[in-house]
Amino acid sequence: MEITASMVKELRELTGAGMMDCKKALNETDGNMDEAVEFLRKNGQAKAEKKASRIAAEGLSMVYKKDDQTAAVVEVNSETDFVAKNETFQAFVQTVARQAADSSAADLDAFLAEKWIEDGAKTVSEALVEKVAVIGENLKIRRFEKVTAAHGCVVSYVHGGGRIGVVVEGETDTVNDTAKEALTNLAMQIAAMNPKYVDRSEVSDEFIAHEKEILKAQIMNDPKESQKPEKVINGMIEGRVSKELKEICLMDQVYVKAEDGKQTVGKYLEQVSKDLGSKLSVKRFVRFETGEGLEKKNEDFAAEVAAQMNA
Repeated sequence: MEITASMVKELRELTGAGMMDCKKALNETDGNMDEAVEFLRKNGQAKAEKKASRIAAEGLSMVYKKDDQTAAVVEVNSETDFVAKNETFQAFVQTVARQAADSSAADLDAFLAEKWIEDGAKTVSEALVEKVAVIGENLKIRRFEKVTAAHGCVVSYVHGGGRIGVVVEGETDTVNDTAKEALTNLAMQIAAMNPKYVDRSEVSDEFIAHEKEILKAQIMNDPKESQKPEKVINGMIEGRVSKELKEICLMDQVYVKAEDGKQTVGKYLEQVSKDLGSKLSVKRFVRFETGEGLEKKNEDFAAEVAAQMNA
């Protein structure tokens, strides 16, 4: 039977074993998934298979800054907040972040297949499986992103002990403490205010058209607003879209440390650039918030105990 890449991927997700181990197991069992799982269990390569179905939505988002030009942010999930506070788990996440900063992987699969930075005899995926066995919970390396500054520097910020991790790439001719401090302030802004874009140039026409469509539908469903002239309605839509863009575009947001409570991030950077004697701009940023987009399991401890007693 032909062993496909999707079969190997499925087995790896079921067991947490390395890709080559999964391929070998499938070859040995002629593609039978259940027998392949058993093969890996018998060979001690699927220690975490019973934990693989558990929801891992807690954990940490951490950053490793290699130097002024390179940094990486990773999210590694655990099942419980208790494990997220475990020193062994925290040290593992930091090592994953260090691995990401040195990585040349284009996606998560390639990253997991890389040789583990602390032991070249195993892959990142195999190191993860070993950590699952030690800690006793399902763990997942969910995502990573490496940021490299071509003309300027990178700064990082971690909020809440690992709840949010941010990396900002700044573009400037002058890399010094003033530039780094300003970019760090913006990393904190990004953590707190969660912008989606650097500025309006990144917002697609499709996104704006979609938002206008939604806003128009809301207006037309309002008995009072729907009776207004078309010109007024169009003006209302433009105004509301503009307000939304001010919230989701970093440069349009009110700078959280603004003394007058009005200065935008864009104006703040203009001020810093003047003091710096060189233009400073944000080229890109990455913000990971632990568990965002994941459905957390609703734990009912009493029901769990009762189910185990009745099993």
